[in-house]
Amino acid sequence: MTDAQTPSLLAVAAHPDDESLLAGGVLAQHAAAGARTAVVTATWTADTHRIPELAHALDILGAGAPRLLGYADARNPASAPEGTPRLIDAPLDEAIGRLVTHIRDFRPDIVVTHDAIGQLTCHPDHVRTHQITLLATEAAGLAHLYPEAGDPWQPAALYAATHPESGVGLLRPLLEGAGKSVLAVPDSYVTTSVDVTPWVDVKWTAILAHRGEVARERPLPGILARLPQADRAQIIRTEHFTRLTPGPTKGDPARLTA
Repeated sequence: MTDAQTPSLLAVAAHPDDESLLAGGVLAQHAAAGARTAVVTATWTADTHRIPELAHALDILGAGAPRLLGYADARNPASAPEGTPRLIDAPLDEAIGRLVTHIRDFRPDIVVTHDAIGQLTCHPDHVRTHQITLLATEAAGLAHLYPEAGDPWQPAALYAATHPESGVGLLRPLLEGAGKSVLAVPDSYVTTSVDVTPWVDVKWTAILAHRGEVARERPLPGILARLPQADRAQIIRTEHFTRLTPGPTKGDPARLTA
């Protein structure tokens, strides 16, 4: 794959660390090939402790500085100053407009976000981020919508990061042991599975940058940190996606394409 063939990539994640867990490999892959990459994070605000960790992770992945929508986490009051709306409570039109601004500013070929079921544990912020991204990706290309957000830009493809039933593997007992639900999609729903083995060390280093989550027992970074290296690598070395737009084409089954 040459630099000219590697599309620019914008990941839209619900929380700090989601970008590294779900798409850290493809972000590192695209950055290593010379493509532009960036990450928009929907929850946690600039004055909270997780944003410096996010900035460190993005630096490792080559994804630039944090881009924030500025909402609170549905389950953590410390994620934003008092009075800041939670992402799940924010007016939909407002949240879409904020994301459209980032899409038009960065002008990505590809947008990646959570899947419709909220990624294994069905976190409400994951589900809401999926909904907002789906709508904002379309709205960004329409000049009469959100004219204050900049010149129109239509990404060529939108992908949802997901987990097929056959690919949950070691994650199921680990998550269930931490009291979490485990929701996966049928294998047929997955259009693209990317082997990120060449970038797995970069991905893991980015996950470790989220030190607060690594130090805790229930979050996935903490669970992964307690595993043997071989088991951890097996879990994080493949990233699965469903190509949502344009449809019904499946694109390349082994890499993200515009």
